[in-house]
Amino acid sequence: MSKSIGLVAGQLWHYLDKHGPSTVTKVVKESDLDAKQVQRAIGWLAKENKLEITLKGRIETIALK
Repeated sequence: MSKSIGLVAGQLWHYLDKHGPSTVTKVVKESDLDAKQVQRAIGWLAKENKLEITLKGRIETIALK
């Protein structure tokens, strides 16, 4: 399971590198990842200190550091 989470984290990293700051909803709509996969990948990348998470009102945006 952790190997697949790592692979999805890589996909999310590449998506953010190409598209810039995004919401989870945008990532799910524009990629082949589902919401659970994206949430797990966010955790993985956050643990590695590779993400910046910004909250504006109720909208959470994720971006690479």
